[in-house]
Amino acid sequence: MSVERLDPLIHAPARLQLMALLADVSEMEFATAREILGVSDSVLSKHLAQLGDCGYVQLRKATINTRQRTWIAATAAGRSAFKSHVAALQALASGRSPHA
Repeated sequence: MSVERLDPLIHAPARLQLMALLADVSEMEFATAREILGVSDSVLSKHLAQLGDCGYVQLRKATINTRQRTWIAATAAGRSAFKSHVAALQALASGRSPHA
């Protein structure tokens, strides 16, 4: 059995926390994620752009009561990458090598 490698895209603390938030929900509103992570709109937007560029998250926008809202969802590829990254972290924590 091979152990997964760390994913440098997910490894950044804010992106790791974001992927963990999205792992067990169908989607999350941008403002909710921003508040939980304690980051600014621009910082969250930058992380979402990086995760979106590789297909790990997708955004859905809609207008509600004349206000633009954005929802974030992890894609199947994103969930898989997050699961593999967590497995690599667990391997490191247990003293196993994270190399495939």
